[in-house]
Amino acid sequence: MVCRAGGNDGPGFAGGAVQVQGSGRVKALIACEYSGAVRDAFSALGHDAVSCDLLPSETPGAHYEGDVMGLMHGDWDMLIAFPPCTDLCVSGARWFSAKRADGRQQASIDFFMALANAPIPRIAIKNPIGIMSSHWRKPDPIIQPHQFGHGETKATCLWLKGLPLLQPTDHVAGREARVHRMPPGPDRWKERSRTYAGIAKAMAAQWAPP
Repeated sequence: MVCRAGGNDGPGFAGGAVQVQGSGRVKALIACEYSGAVRDAFSALGHDAVSCDLLPSETPGAHYEGDVMGLMHGDWDMLIAFPPCTDLCVSGARWFSAKRADGRQQASIDFFMALANAPIPRIAIKNPIGIMSSHWRKPDPIIQPHQFGHGETKATCLWLKGLPLLQPTDHVAGREARVHRMPPGPDRWKERSRTYAGIAKAMAAQWAPP
């Protein structure tokens, strides 16, 4: 989940009061994804899904290694984006003053809003709880892994345009804060940013039903 910042603030969009019906093959751009989890979930249902990140894909599949901003004006039906949260999420609030002073936070806000304002009819942006809820608008749903078959906690916000709320698929026991308790290490940020398989499958099944 490494992407270059860019873009400007624009009008908000709202999701939730939308129903999606099977409409054939969907062209989906999965921005800031190196794991291939969401891309592969859409591809498994027969859709044309392409992931994009500055990092190479960890799994085989259609992947653009580079800046997603160069792809935004393609003929896409849907954008699902996972912009970097390091400068935006409340877990890093102790460093906000420095990040505001040197421009890092504003750059991350600009990139988030560039994704939100992309000329694509259906958009979902995923991020942890952070400043975008007040800087822009509150998310549509806040979901948890334990609603999708993973017995863990990790509050995740979704900002939606032209898409219905993501509905839980498999409530399970267990409330382990595994991601929060990960020990320091060079790959900690990568592991924390991964999309759970149950959530990826729910996105594909509910937002692009065959």
